[in-house]
Amino acid sequence: MDWRSAIKGFQAYLKLEKSLADNSVEAYSRDIEKLFQYSDNKEVKLKPESVTLNDLREFITWAAELGMIPSSQARILSGIKAFYKYLLMEDIIKSDPSELLESPQIRRKLPDTLSYEDIEKLIAAIDLSKPEGTRNKAILETLYGSGLRVSELTELKLSNLYLDIEFIKVTGKGNKERLVPIGGAAIRALKIWIENLRVHVPIKKGEEDIVFLNRRGTRLSRVYVFLMIKELVGLTGLKKTVSPHTFRHSFATHLVEGGADLRAVQEMLGHESITTTEIYTHLNREYLKSTISQFHPRS
Repeated sequence: MDWRSAIKGFQAYLKLEKSLADNSVEAYSRDIEKLFQYSDNKEVKLKPESVTLNDLREFITWAAELGMIPSSQARILSGIKAFYKYLLMEDIIKSDPSELLESPQIRRKLPDTLSYEDIEKLIAAIDLSKPEGTRNKAILETLYGSGLRVSELTELKLSNLYLDIEFIKVTGKGNKERLVPIGGAAIRALKIWIENLRVHVPIKKGEEDIVFLNRRGTRLSRVYVFLMIKELVGLTGLKKTVSPHTFRHSFATHLVEGGADLRAVQEMLGHESITTTEIYTHLNREYLKSTISQFHPRS
């Protein structure tokens, strides 16, 4: 099988069988394109089914020599493993050359977080005299009150709000749905926006069920949410790099610091693997270490 046919089939598999978003399919495809590029530059051209474990190891070395950092190498390896799993399922290969391929060691970077006081300052900086101020307050309260990704926030639907029982239904990565509890402050802010201000927005056709709308009646872009938060950070003088994801990290960190069960946090965040959620236990240890350093008399 030639590389173009294999990549095309792989894309169809990711989209139709794995239900991945277009951006994820493109990212996986780029990873396999790099492997194709490497194989095409060899003296003896490799086909997808003739690639060996040693070829893959040489490819990773080649990628590292080009200056690719370990985290990027690990991401490419993830794409390669998915590609060869697909080829194996389709009986194009009889054994998986990527099975014994080891990922490079990555030092996991702890995400930036906000303190509760930081979050209070950002929310207090919102100008509630403007209609969008009420909406923006509901956005920040929802990000912090339920740990949503920014894409999950912009796609949030009225029909998926169960505020009477303090839950919202969220569509996450791979179109997977999950129920997430939502805090009282977020519920109050959402009700004020929906019942008092959203009702006056001239809503465009097809956007009737979207929670957060702009003044033209269409859903907000992810970029708008980033810029709105950046502006608030400037107003408060906060010396931190803050994005919508920072609120998600803060949500998880404060839960873990408060003693929440890691499995429950995993469920709320929509992490497929518990290892992704475990970063917050490391963050919690950093918090404990800093507390000891600051307050223990022998430190």
